[in-house]
Amino acid sequence: MALDAHLDELAEKHRALDRKIDEEQGRPTADAFKIAELKRRKLHLKDEMERLRHGVSH
Repeated sequence: MALDAHLDELAEKHRALDRKIDEEQGRPTADAFKIAELKRRKLHLKDEMERLRHGVSH
């Protein structure tokens, strides 16, 4: 059950990064570097969730 809770937490962080990316892209002076960093963090979370789902360690 702890794994499910951890995956839920990671999924919420992933969704939060999605919202931040959307917010930044909606700004007239969107910061491309900030967007890229948010996308990298989002991808890292996705990779971590996949590893946990499939039982593969780092």
